[in-house]
Amino acid sequence: MRLNIINKSYWKFFQKINFAVLKSIFFISSLLYFCIYFFYNIDQISFDINLEKKGINLFLSFLFCILSVYLNAYAWKYIIKWFGKEFKSNILVSFYVLTNILKYVPGGIWHFVERFNFIKKISNPQIALYSTLIEPYFMLSGSFLLASLGVIFSPLYFFLILPLGFLNRKLIYLVLKRLGSLKGKVFKILRISNSKDQFEKRINIISFFPTSALLLEIGFVLSKFIGFYICLNTFYTSNTLDIIFLLVIFSLSWSIGLVIPTAPGGVGVFEACFLFFVNRNIPQNTILVSLIYFRVISTSADLLLSCPFVIRKLFKRI
Repeated sequence: MRLNIINKSYWKFFQKINFAVLKSIFFISSLLYFCIYFFYNIDQISFDINLEKKGINLFLSFLFCILSVYLNAYAWKYIIKWFGKEFKSNILVSFYVLTNILKYVPGGIWHFVERFNFIKKISNPQIALYSTLIEPYFMLSGSFLLASLGVIFSPLYFFLILPLGFLNRKLIYLVLKRLGSLKGKVFKILRISNSKDQFEKRINIISFFPTSALLLEIGFVLSKFIGFYICLNTFYTSNTLDIIFLLVIFSLSWSIGLVIPTAPGGVGVFEACFLFFVNRNIPQNTILVSLIYFRVISTSADLLLSCPFVIRKLFKRI
């Protein structure tokens, strides 16, 4: 009885925590950390680059960033297929790619809103809702799985595979309910009542485990990492780089940027976390330049692919 009272007290305390404020504080702290890091090393930083020799590397990084967007888009298509709705054309992939730039809009949810509305028009609200809610969880599971390679450095990394265990037909409703409670802002904007009843409606999950979607999400994170690794190698020519170590901290940093919706596209959070995790294993000025170049390249890839969508939206407002 006493244990139950203690648990209820802790749960009430947990419910009172304003996570939106905490996420904003974390976002602002990350930006400050990155800025302090940058200005402390500004005298050692140079953005000059010989495009004749190194330009091909930056272009390859750009191509891998574009590839990552398409892998992510196909993963979304297979998530929807897993929920029982298949589209033979690539209309989902095209729309996903076009709206990807909206993740940089403050709030971090507007790409979800556009995709929800799109799926609702061509399918049904349940499929639209489930695919909108669950997609970030797929990305997080894939990224954590890659980060779990850090088990060779510490046994604690093994626990990063736990989210993967919930991606199955029996437990997926638990994930959806939890995400539903966390994404209250999304429900408000989508004008959907956040009730438990909506999760009781059956959807036709076609297999026990969404193998194709998860593999594509892993490919998405790997493509992002390769794009970054090429950037890093452009400015750091030493052969002492530990690729597994870099992949682990890249995946962790990207995951933290993903779960902080206050950060548009993870801007600032990803960079600050990577700097923190890498510590002084690589020269600070090299890491800073590589991170900035990679952010510009990655954002440019998103913007290029989303140009038709952005232009159409602008013309509608004129």
